[in-house]
Amino acid sequence: MSALVRPRRGRVIAGVCAGLARRFDLPAWFVRLVFVLSVFLPGPQVIIYVLLWIVMPAERA
Repeated sequence: MSALVRPRRGRVIAGVCAGLARRFDLPAWFVRLVFVLSVFLPGPQVIIYVLLWIVMPAERA
């Protein structure tokens, strides 16, 4: 497993889903799909996404 960072390449909005996909060795499209589908369920998904955007460091060049 790699470190939990937001990648410089392959990000759509902030790179949170791409970073999680890389960390857990999953396809990025799958993590994005799960996130989009989870938005339709009640819960703090968007707040967690924003918090991860703030907390996850960006990948170094």
